[in-house]
Amino acid sequence: MNDERERWDRKYREGSHTDLTPDPFLLQAYENFIQPLLPKYGTALDVAGGVGRHSIWLAERGWESLLIDISPVATDLATKHALERVSGMGIRVLSCDLDEMAPQPPYIETWRNKQYDLVLVFFYLNRSIFPALIESLKPGGLLLYKTYTSDHPKLSGGKGASRPMHLLEHNELLHAFHALRILHYRESIQGKGVAELVAQANF
Repeated sequence: MNDERERWDRKYREGSHTDLTPDPFLLQAYENFIQPLLPKYGTALDVAGGVGRHSIWLAERGWESLLIDISPVATDLATKHALERVSGMGIRVLSCDLDEMAPQPPYIETWRNKQYDLVLVFFYLNRSIFPALIESLKPGGLLLYKTYTSDHPKLSGGKGASRPMHLLEHNELLHAFHALRILHYRESIQGKGVAELVAQANF
Protein backbone atom coordinates (compact mmCIF):
# COMPACT_ATOMS: atom_id res chain seq x y z
CA MET A 1 0.00 0.00 0.00
CA ASN A 2 2.69 2.50 1.02
CA ASP A 3 4.73 1.76 -2.12
CA GLU A 4 1.67 2.33 -4.33
CA ARG A 5 0.78 5.56 -2.53
CA GLU A 6 4.35 6.83 -2.80
CA ARG A 7 4.48 5.94 -6.49
CA TRP A 8 1.35 7.96 -7.24
CA ASP A 9 2.39 10.81 -4.96
CA ARG A 10 5.60 11.06 -6.96
CA LYS A 11 3.73 11.03 -10.28
CA TYR A 12 1.47 13.87 -9.20
CA ARG A 13 4.34 15.91 -7.78
CA GLU A 14 6.14 15.56 -11.12
CA GLY A 15 3.08 16.85 -12.96
CA SER A 16 1.87 13.55 -14.41
CA HIS A 17 -1.89 12.90 -14.63
CA THR A 18 -2.72 16.49 -13.66
CA ASP A 19 -4.68 17.54 -16.76
CA LEU A 20 -8.20 18.68 -15.82
CA THR A 21 -9.69 17.92 -19.23
CA PRO A 22 -12.50 15.36 -18.76
CA ASP A 23 -12.30 12.10 -20.66
CA PRO A 24 -14.31 12.22 -23.93
CA PHE A 25 -16.27 9.17 -22.76
CA LEU A 26 -17.72 11.16 -19.86
CA LEU A 27 -18.81 13.94 -22.20
CA GLN A 28 -20.49 11.48 -24.57
CA ALA A 29 -22.13 9.53 -21.76
CA TYR A 30 -23.33 12.71 -20.12
CA GLU A 31 -25.15 13.79 -23.28
CA ASN A 32 -26.48 10.37 -24.25
CA PHE A 33 -27.30 8.80 -20.89
CA ILE A 34 -26.75 10.92 -17.79
CA GLN A 35 -28.72 14.02 -18.80
CA PRO A 36 -31.70 12.09 -20.21
CA LEU A 37 -31.92 9.69 -17.26
CA LEU A 38 -30.78 11.96 -14.40
CA PRO A 39 -31.88 15.46 -15.46
CA LYS A 40 -32.08 16.83 -11.89
CA TYR A 41 -28.41 16.19 -11.11
CA GLY A 42 -27.54 14.37 -7.90
CA THR A 43 -24.63 12.73 -6.14
CA ALA A 44 -21.59 11.05 -7.68
CA LEU A 45 -18.81 8.76 -6.46
CA ASP A 46 -15.56 9.35 -8.35
CA VAL A 47 -13.38 6.28 -7.75
CA ALA A 48 -9.62 6.85 -8.13
CA GLY A 49 -10.52 10.36 -9.19
CA GLY A 50 -7.02 11.81 -9.12
CA VAL A 51 -6.83 15.60 -9.22
CA GLY A 52 -10.56 15.96 -9.82
CA ARG A 53 -10.99 16.38 -13.56
CA HIS A 54 -14.35 14.61 -13.56
CA SER A 55 -15.67 15.69 -10.16
CA ILE A 56 -14.96 19.34 -10.99
CA TRP A 57 -16.63 19.06 -14.39
CA LEU A 58 -19.71 17.57 -12.74
CA ALA A 59 -19.70 20.17 -9.94
CA GLU A 60 -19.78 22.92 -12.55
CA ARG A 61 -23.06 21.37 -13.70
CA GLY A 62 -24.65 21.09 -10.28
CA TRP A 63 -23.51 17.65 -9.10
CA GLU A 64 -22.13 16.80 -5.66
CA SER A 65 -19.23 14.34 -5.69
CA LEU A 66 -17.14 12.28 -3.33
CA LEU A 67 -13.69 11.82 -4.88
CA ILE A 68 -11.58 8.92 -3.60
CA ASP A 69 -7.91 8.45 -4.43
CA ILE A 70 -4.93 6.67 -2.87
CA SER A 71 -2.70 9.74 -3.21
CA PRO A 72 -3.02 12.60 -0.71
CA VAL A 73 -1.06 14.73 -3.18
CA ALA A 74 -3.84 14.14 -5.73
CA THR A 75 -6.66 14.86 -3.29
CA ASP A 76 -4.91 18.04 -2.13
CA LEU A 77 -4.67 19.15 -5.76
CA ALA A 78 -8.32 18.23 -6.31
CA THR A 79 -9.33 20.40 -3.37
CA LYS A 80 -7.20 23.28 -4.67
CA HIS A 81 -8.68 23.02 -8.16
CA ALA A 82 -12.20 22.80 -6.77
CA LEU A 83 -11.71 25.98 -4.75
CA GLU A 84 -10.42 27.74 -7.86
CA ARG A 85 -13.09 26.48 -10.23
CA VAL A 86 -16.27 25.98 -8.20
CA SER A 87 -15.54 27.60 -4.84
CA GLY A 88 -15.09 24.10 -3.43
CA MET A 89 -18.83 23.53 -3.44
CA GLY A 90 -20.08 20.10 -4.39
CA ILE A 91 -16.82 18.18 -3.96
CA ARG A 92 -15.54 16.20 -1.01
CA VAL A 93 -12.28 14.27 -1.14
CA LEU A 94 -11.04 11.16 0.65
CA SER A 95 -7.48 9.84 0.44
CA CYS A 96 -7.29 6.11 1.14
CA ASP A 97 -6.32 2.80 -0.42
CA LEU A 98 -9.27 1.12 -2.10
CA ASP A 99 -7.65 -2.26 -1.51
CA GLU A 100 -8.30 -1.66 2.18
CA MET A 101 -11.77 -0.26 1.75
CA ALA A 102 -13.57 -3.34 0.50
CA PRO A 103 -12.97 -5.72 3.41
CA GLN A 104 -12.10 -3.56 6.39
CA PRO A 105 -13.56 -0.79 8.54
CA PRO A 106 -13.35 2.12 9.14
CA TYR A 107 -12.91 3.03 5.47
CA ILE A 108 -15.93 0.99 4.44
CA GLU A 109 -18.16 3.40 6.35
CA THR A 110 -17.17 6.31 4.15
CA TRP A 111 -18.79 5.19 0.91
CA ARG A 112 -20.36 1.74 0.95
CA ASN A 113 -23.06 2.79 3.39
CA LYS A 114 -24.19 5.52 1.05
CA GLN A 115 -25.69 5.24 -2.41
CA TYR A 116 -25.06 7.53 -5.36
CA ASP A 117 -26.87 8.53 -8.54
CA LEU A 118 -23.66 8.19 -10.53
CA VAL A 119 -20.50 6.13 -9.99
CA LEU A 120 -17.43 6.86 -12.13
CA VAL A 121 -14.38 4.64 -12.58
CA PHE A 122 -11.76 5.72 -15.12
CA PHE A 123 -8.49 3.87 -15.70
CA TYR A 124 -8.55 1.97 -12.45
CA LEU A 125 -9.14 -1.73 -11.95
CA ASN A 126 -9.78 -3.38 -8.60
CA ARG A 127 -11.95 -6.43 -9.08
CA SER A 128 -12.53 -6.86 -5.35
CA ILE A 129 -14.74 -3.76 -5.24
CA PHE A 130 -17.00 -4.65 -8.20
CA PRO A 131 -19.82 -5.80 -5.86
CA ALA A 132 -19.42 -2.65 -3.77
CA LEU A 133 -19.75 -0.47 -6.87
CA ILE A 134 -23.10 -2.10 -7.64
CA GLU A 135 -24.24 -1.67 -4.04
CA SER A 136 -23.23 2.00 -4.19
CA LEU A 137 -25.79 2.79 -6.90
CA LYS A 138 -29.18 4.21 -6.03
CA PRO A 139 -32.12 2.55 -7.80
CA GLY A 140 -31.88 3.78 -11.37
CA GLY A 141 -28.34 5.08 -10.79
CA LEU A 142 -25.66 4.89 -13.48
CA LEU A 143 -22.21 3.32 -13.51
CA LEU A 144 -19.63 4.66 -15.97
CA TYR A 145 -16.53 2.52 -16.28
CA LYS A 146 -13.58 2.90 -18.64
CA THR A 147 -10.19 1.25 -18.39
CA TYR A 148 -7.58 -0.72 -20.29
CA THR A 149 -8.06 -4.18 -21.73
CA SER A 150 -5.55 -6.95 -22.31
CA ASP A 151 -5.09 -5.58 -25.85
CA HIS A 152 -3.59 -2.38 -24.52
CA PRO A 153 0.10 -3.34 -24.05
CA LYS A 154 0.64 -4.41 -27.65
CA LEU A 155 -1.40 -1.52 -29.08
CA SER A 156 0.25 1.19 -27.00
CA GLY A 157 3.84 0.22 -27.70
CA GLY A 158 4.42 -0.70 -24.09
CA LYS A 159 3.11 2.56 -22.61
CA GLY A 160 0.73 2.58 -19.68
CA ALA A 161 -0.72 -0.40 -17.83
CA SER A 162 0.86 -3.76 -18.59
CA ARG A 163 0.27 -6.06 -15.61
CA PRO A 164 -2.66 -8.51 -15.98
CA MET A 165 -4.15 -7.37 -12.67
CA HIS A 166 -4.59 -3.91 -14.21
CA LEU A 167 -6.04 -5.12 -17.52
CA LEU A 168 -9.56 -6.28 -18.33
CA GLU A 169 -10.16 -9.50 -20.19
CA HIS A 170 -12.41 -9.30 -23.23
CA ASN A 171 -16.04 -8.72 -22.19
CA GLU A 172 -15.05 -8.83 -18.52
CA LEU A 173 -17.07 -5.75 -17.59
CA LEU A 174 -20.16 -7.24 -19.24
CA HIS A 175 -19.91 -10.32 -17.05
CA ALA A 176 -18.91 -8.43 -13.90
CA PHE A 177 -21.90 -6.11 -14.06
CA HIS A 178 -24.47 -8.39 -15.68
CA ALA A 179 -26.87 -7.72 -12.77
CA LEU A 180 -27.21 -4.16 -14.07
CA ARG A 181 -28.98 -3.00 -17.21
CA ILE A 182 -26.23 -2.58 -19.81
CA LEU A 183 -26.94 0.59 -21.78
CA HIS A 184 -23.63 0.84 -23.62
CA TYR A 185 -20.59 -1.36 -24.02
CA ARG A 186 -17.65 -0.95 -26.34
CA GLU A 187 -14.11 -2.27 -26.65
CA SER A 188 -11.75 -0.26 -28.81
CA ILE A 189 -8.71 -1.53 -30.66
CA GLN A 190 -7.39 1.47 -32.56
CA GLY A 191 -4.85 3.53 -30.61
CA LYS A 192 -5.15 1.73 -27.31
CA GLY A 193 -7.22 -1.11 -26.00
CA VAL A 194 -9.93 0.12 -23.65
CA ALA A 195 -13.40 -0.97 -22.60
CA GLU A 196 -16.27 1.45 -21.93
CA LEU A 197 -19.42 0.60 -20.00
CA VAL A 198 -22.58 2.47 -19.07
CA ALA A 199 -24.91 0.44 -16.86
CA GLN A 200 -28.02 1.24 -14.82
CA ALA A 201 -29.11 -0.16 -11.47
CA ASN A 202 -32.57 -1.67 -11.26
CA PHE A 203 -35.38 0.43 -9.80
